[in-house]
Amino acid sequence: MPIFSYKASDASGTIVRGTLEAAEEREVVEKLQGMNYIPIRIESGKSAPGGFNVNLSINFSSLFQRVTTKDVMFFTQDLCALLEAGLPVDKALAILINVSENDKFKQIIASILKNVEGGNSLSEALAKYPNIFSTLYINMVTAGETGGVLPLVLDRLGGFLETSQDLKDYITSSMVYPLFLVFVGGISIIIMLTFVLPKFSIIFADMGQAMPASTKMLLGISHGLRAYWWLIIGVIAAVTFALKRYVQTPAGRLKSDQFKLQLPVVGKLVKSVEVARFSRTLGTLIRSGVPILQAMRLVREIIINQVIAGDLLTVYDRVKEGESLSKPLDQADIFPQLAVQMIAVGEETGKLDQMLLRVADNYEKVVRNMIKRFVNLLEPAMILAMGLMVGFIVISMLLAVFSMNDVPF
Repeated sequence: MPIFSYKASDASGTIVRGTLEAAEEREVVEKLQGMNYIPIRIESGKSAPGGFNVNLSINFSSLFQRVTTKDVMFFTQDLCALLEAGLPVDKALAILINVSENDKFKQIIASILKNVEGGNSLSEALAKYPNIFSTLYINMVTAGETGGVLPLVLDRLGGFLETSQDLKDYITSSMVYPLFLVFVGGISIIIMLTFVLPKFSIIFADMGQAMPASTKMLLGISHGLRAYWWLIIGVIAAVTFALKRYVQTPAGRLKSDQFKLQLPVVGKLVKSVEVARFSRTLGTLIRSGVPILQAMRLVREIIINQVIAGDLLTVYDRVKEGESLSKPLDQADIFPQLAVQMIAVGEETGKLDQMLLRVADNYEKVVRNMIKRFVNLLEPAMILAMGLMVGFIVISMLLAVFSMNDVPF
């Protein structure tokens, strides 16, 4: 039977942690309620608290004292669970101060609690920390408070944050191995050029013009790396710094985003990621009761690619003038035809939020499949490229050794 780890609270607000065997999560909830506990967080498939992955996350957060997206996600899900159990907001926040494993976030939750106890609404208290809680987050909480459905909105917001974080983690983890290959391969080539080849240069010193051209070129590169390594590093650092500063400007960022969209594979991937982000965010906002025009303004703020964000501004203006959402999206050439048709059906049937979330599900799958295929092709290509470079170095050295027989003594 599966083992579930849980975090719960008793009537006095004391946090209780432990594990239970159950067939499903609902059974764990029922057992905890039978023990007069309020379930806060239940996780399946955890063999025991304090495993390697959990400790790594906790230590990282404690070391740098930075509030991460995961901290906000867990806070949202836990607050939703406590409010659904019937606790008032202030009591729930007081419990969450002890639940958080990030000391800095504990202080922020304590400050939010103080503001709530002072008469502010939850959204007003959250708005005092714009670097932690985004405008989108605060507007969704405001909509939940206004409509009297705050637990429901927090549940949707928690699911939205979890899905977004899962996609981000998948993209990051997929690129770890290719980057590792680049790092190891680059270090290996640098070692060969700076430490191995100089040993051969002593042997080839008296060969003069008898050396093959490829060997002369490699020895020249080796000498340049050893003699001017400081200049090379300085130039690379200066160029990187200049490009970074340029990309941070509005014009530079726009040029960079245009370039990304024009790349053969990367362009399609970027567009798919933005389509999934747009659809999930807009669908979640509309489902939570946020008016469509306000929702579109919020969605535009989270779009990373400025070219697509500019197109969405045109879409927003046309929707504001009374047009449907699907028509300007189709003409802006942001969404593929299938997605546009699904959105059009959602508008006609009054289920726009459902269709947007379905589009988001589809394109998140597309993104995962594209990344999987890209990485599957990238890994052997990188291994082949590194092998060719190392092979070129070895063959050049062997040709020089063989040519020694032609040198007159």
